[in-house]
Amino acid sequence: MSKRALCMGINNYPGTHMDLSGCVNDANDWAAELAARGFAVSKLLDSQATKAAMVNAIQSLIGGAVSGDVVVITYSGHGTYVPDTNGDEVDGLDEALCPYDLQTGGGALVDDEINTLFSARKAGVRLLLISDSCHSGTVTRAAAPDPDADDAPRPRFMPMGNWLPADKLPQGISGQPLTTVPVISGVSPFAGALSRMMGDLLLAGCKEGPNNFSYDARIGGRPCGAFTYYALKALKTLPATATYAQWHAAINPGSLPSASYPQSPQIFGSADARKRQIFT
Repeated sequence: MSKRALCMGINNYPGTHMDLSGCVNDANDWAAELAARGFAVSKLLDSQATKAAMVNAIQSLIGGAVSGDVVVITYSGHGTYVPDTNGDEVDGLDEALCPYDLQTGGGALVDDEINTLFSARKAGVRLLLISDSCHSGTVTRAAAPDPDADDAPRPRFMPMGNWLPADKLPQGISGQPLTTVPVISGVSPFAGALSRMMGDLLLAGCKEGPNNFSYDARIGGRPCGAFTYYALKALKTLPATATYAQWHAAINPGSLPSASYPQSPQIFGSADARKRQIFT
């Protein structure tokens, strides 16, 4: 059995005015933790994480894994939407990840594309996806900062109006483009790639649905994702035999939601997968 991981973190989004601050630190922190646990880790940070590079890295990781291998993929950065083009979304929107070159030519990495990438996986490969981003498009600004927080938390969500040209935006009744739209699902674009039968798991930084956010934070003076910070902090307190369910409980309600970071991390996967020992 081999253990392989890909850690992606994007702070800079040229042309969008929506840069973040803690995502590269997140990717480095996940990479260090996973390497210490025996994973061969590769990273894509900021300008390295173009859409083409993300696709190639996921293809290589998935394509090289065989039955019995454990694959972990972490993503810290903005989430967004694009108008659905194949009719498979009730709300007319596809969830997507935001590569570094989102606005400068690469475009979004859409859930349908992610599903296709994971469909090439061999039977018996166990997959853990960790997403510190959000996909809730009805509100585009974080709440006022809590006085106990070091800095104002900022949602890791990229409004369509910040990167899509006007003629590509959903149209309102008046025929004018909308920059925000009511969202039904708001689930991570990784969710559709999960196979419950194969024991896959997704740890997400917040609930799905409108007005739920994963926050870009500053804790102890250091930029990070609130979910990533508390997930790694909880992990260090658990015994080696701890399960994914125990890890999730140590995060939520163990640390989140809080007054400073009102987000509720979620775990998606079968009951049997949640009982499995972490990173096995």
